[in-house]
Amino acid sequence: MPQGGTLTLKTGIRSLDEQAAAANGANVGDYVVVSVADTGVGMSADIVDRVFEPFFTTKDVGKGTGLGLSQVYGFARQSGGFVAIESHPGVGTTVLIHLPRAGRPEATVALVTAAVEVKGKGIILVVEDDSDVRAVASSLLEDLGYFVLEAETGSDALKLIDRGERVDLVFTDVIMPGEMNGIDLVREMKVKHAGIPVLLTSGYTAQRIAMGEMAEGLQLLRKPYTQVDLSLAVKRVMSDQA
Repeated sequence: MPQGGTLTLKTGIRSLDEQAAAANGANVGDYVVVSVADTGVGMSADIVDRVFEPFFTTKDVGKGTGLGLSQVYGFARQSGGFVAIESHPGVGTTVLIHLPRAGRPEATVALVTAAVEVKGKGIILVVEDDSDVRAVASSLLEDLGYFVLEAETGSDALKLIDRGERVDLVFTDVIMPGEMNGIDLVREMKVKHAGIPVLLTSGYTAQRIAMGEMAEGLQLLRKPYTQVDLSLAVKRVMSDQA
C-alpha cells in the first residue's frame, strides 16, 4: 500500500466439505481462518500463481527476499492447513490462512525441566547469506565458548576449508541464493571433507523434502532457535562425530 490504505485482520471458522477439501489439498472438517486484507495495488493472476515460490518477489533488489509467503505456506502445511489468496489489481489482496480447528484439550499436568545451555570449545564455521542473522549466530556461539569463522556463501565456505583452515563444525543455513545452497555444501563436504560434522539450520519447513535426500543422521536446527537450543544441537553433533 505505497499510498496508504486499510489493513484488516479477521478470524473465523470455515467448514470444508469433500469438494472444497480436495480443491485445497486438505482434509474435510472445520478450520480456523485468519485473514489479512489490504487495499493496496493488488496482483494479477499470473503473479498470484507464483507468490508461494521461494525467492519469488516483485519488489526491487534489496527490498524483499521472496521468502515471506513461502514460509507462511510451509507453516500452514506443516500444521495440516493451507493458505488461499484473493487479489485484484487496483483493489487489494486478502491472504487467508486455514488451520485445522482443534477440539477442547484434556486437562493434563506435566513436569517440565528447563534445559540448560552447554558450553564448548572448538572452531565453528557459520555459513549464512544474511549478514544480520550471521552476526547473531556468531555472537551466540562465541558466548558459548567457540571460536567462529564466517562465510557468506557455500562456495566461500568450501574455499576456506580447502585452503586448510581448521574447522571442527560447519553450521550452515539450508536456503541460500547462488550456485550452492546448504544441501549442496553438505554433498561437496561428504566427498572432500567427510570428517567435518555439519549442523543445518532453516526456517523454511518445506525443506523436509530436500532433507530426505540426505544420509540418515544429518541434523537440522529449526529457526528461530535460542542459545540453549543452539548449544545442545552443536554439542550433540560434535559428540556424535567424536
